[in-house]
Amino acid sequence: MRKSKWTKEQIIGLLQQAEAGTPVTEICRREGLSKETFYRSRKKYGGLQVPDAKRLRQLEEENRALRRVVADQALNLQVLMDVLGKAW
Repeated sequence: MRKSKWTKEQIIGLLQQAEAGTPVTEICRREGLSKETFYRSRKKYGGLQVPDAKRLRQLEEENRALRRVVADQALNLQVLMDVLGKAW
C-alpha cells in the first residue's frame, strides 16, 4: 500500500483550517492535494483531535499485530490438520 504524503496530524490540521473558515479550494491549492482526497480525509478523520489520531494509529498497529497472530495460528492449525490427515 502506498504511503501517505501527509501524517494524520497534518491532515487534521488541514481539516481544522477548513472548519475555521478557510475555503477548501484554497487549502487544496496551497497544499497540492485534490478535493477528493480532502473530502475522503474529512470523512475518515473529521472531528478528531491530534491525541485522538495518535491513539488511532496505535490501535491500528495493535490490530495489525493481532491479525498477524491470528493468521499464524490459522496456518499452524492447517499444517497440523494436513499432518494428521483430517479435514474440518
